[in-house]
Amino acid sequence: MSAPVGPYSPWRRAGDWVILSGQIGLVAGAPAATLIEGGAAAQLRQALTNATALLEEAGTSLEAVVKSTLYLVDMSDFAACNEVWMETFSPPRPTRSAVAVAQLPLGALTEAELWAYAPSAKSLPTPNL
Repeated sequence: MSAPVGPYSPWRRAGDWVILSGQIGLVAGAPAATLIEGGAAAQLRQALTNATALLEEAGTSLEAVVKSTLYLVDMSDFAACNEVWMETFSPPRPTRSAVAVAQLPLGALTEAELWAYAPSAKSLPTPNL
């Protein structure tokens, strides 16, 4: 997992909820904050891989995700990102908003924010960063 690019927690537990900070397509284990190459779809795929690891750290999984927000720098990437979404989430898929933004951290093309309802997840402390 890559470290966050700012002074924030990558995830927080709030009662029965696990809320992830927005995830961009950072290459896990890279020595510096490095985005994966290959465009918005590849970056979203990597962001969701990173999100999966964070959810597991929080004691839950992608199956518990019920709300999501997808941020796109270019809405022409919407269809390609939908394909990644369908590969990643099985029905019933989480609700989702898609928002066009002017720019994202480190020049990312997409960012995904996830909320998981996880009442049975083990109660772990929020990471101390």
